[in-house]
Amino acid sequence: MACDPEVLRQVPLFALLDDEEACVLAGQVEVKRFAARQRIYKMGDPGGQAYVVVSGTVRVTTVDEDHQEVVVDEPSEGEFFGFASMLEETVHQSSAIALQETVCLEVDRNDIAVLLQRKPMAGMDMLAVLGRQFHASQKLVRVRAARNPNEVIDEKETLGERVADRVASFGGSWIFITSFLIVLIAYASINVGLAARAWDPYPFILLNLFLSMLAAIQAPIIMMSQNRQDKKDRLRGELDYQVNRRAETEIQGLAHKINLIGDKIGDVEDLLRTRIEG
Repeated sequence: MACDPEVLRQVPLFALLDDEEACVLAGQVEVKRFAARQRIYKMGDPGGQAYVVVSGTVRVTTVDEDHQEVVVDEPSEGEFFGFASMLEETVHQSSAIALQETVCLEVDRNDIAVLLQRKPMAGMDMLAVLGRQFHASQKLVRVRAARNPNEVIDEKETLGERVADRVASFGGSWIFITSFLIVLIAYASINVGLAARAWDPYPFILLNLFLSMLAAIQAPIIMMSQNRQDKKDRLRGELDYQVNRRAETEIQGLAHKINLIGDKIGDVEDLLRTRIEG
């Protein structure tokens, strides 16, 4: 269906066109109307056309390496989708479906060429939209990337934190306990054996001083290591939460698809019943 120039006025990208330019562009593009849940294009379809949303909302999805459907964008009034494939003249790398009754302008490379000849700054608007889609894709990759909490913490650890981990690991081992016990027994035995010549006679006041100093230093070091472990636990919990949210989204998506299949089966049954009764 041909486009009414007034429809172009509803699209922010084309709102600045003068009457002559609007008429020229209106003669190039076509208005497409899509019902709710109607597919506009699917992954692998030829990317000869792109779309600008006049009214309604569209969901653009792709499939990741785990064969899970991922929402890339949900363009609304005045926004683009499908332009990358159209400009590159490649097949669509995503699928688009109308979430509600939607009106779109269907454009191709020739339409864009005519627009840029008459309104060069419109190209900057399209580049801005493509840039937002690119950043959204980057954010999606960062969010969905599997991260090891230990690696994330280790990348930011300082020398002092590494030393604290080593001290806490050694201080909580049987090697330390056994070695320390042997040293204490040897220290006490030597001083008792030396009697009057002992440098630290019973009740071993000098030894108590050393033990107090050791405990005063060791306690905060162990607490530093425990704080790092708490950070790892919190990060691990956040990652688990994100995984659970993605799993919940996928389950909801499956439930939505099952409901759509049920609706389609119901439509087919109604059609068959109508034909049989007729």
